Amino acid sequence: MKLSSNTTMVLKNFATINQNLVIKEGSELLTMSSMKNIVAKATVEENFPKEIAIYDLNEFLASLSIFKSPVLEFEEQYLTIKEEDQPHKKLTYFYSDPSVVQSPTKTITMPSEEVKFHLDMNKLLEMKRAAGVIGSPDMVLQKSSGNSSLLVKDKKNDTANNYSLDVSTNGDGEFKFFFKVENLKLMDGSYDVAISSKNISHFKNKSSDVEYWIALEPESTYSV
Repeated sequence: MKLSSNTTMVLKNFATINQNLVIKEGSELLTMSSMKNIVAKATVEENFPKEIAIYDLNEFLASLSIFKSPVLEFEEQYLTIKEEDQPHKKLTYFYSDPSVVQSPTKTITMPSEEVKFHLDMNKLLEMKRAAGVIGSPDMVLQKSSGNSSLLVKDKKNDTANNYSLDVSTNGDGEFKFFFKVENLKLMDGSYDVAISSKNISHFKNKSSDVEYWIALEPESTYSV
């Protein structure tokens, strides 16, 4: 088996969420952060022949990078990685014990979704860049007096620098939905976003079959 560039990007992204990964038999990849406040799911083009556990996903990706064109062979207790045109070059990578690897057993079923909006890639990158430049740990989606905006700020300091962008949301009511910027571990791309007043959000990538469920901060408010 060869991994596509898209699957490799998914694995690199998942490694930012959790270094552990259990790859189930089939084509669905699922991960969860150690704090259980981020769950991500991707459907990839490969069909994995068996369940394997990887303790250090970054190490696994680094092992793949040794080869120009790696080919994977799934054995009972380990994975053999070979160079496509030089199969005598190979690396044996042993699976981890699944009991020491953290993995979600299922995705999240979203409760009622009060607010939806589209977040295009440029705006997402702008918000992340601005948060890094001014050292803002929080992002808030807010609506008051009929106007909606995304704002990066420090919610604990009203006089701290902030950066905002206007966005278009549907749904009634006024709200302030707080995210930790560090939890927005999203692959590049544009997203359809749905938010529930139960303090959970759903980000679905519009160009790749990957989605995220991200918990909101407890200060979040919603009123009709």
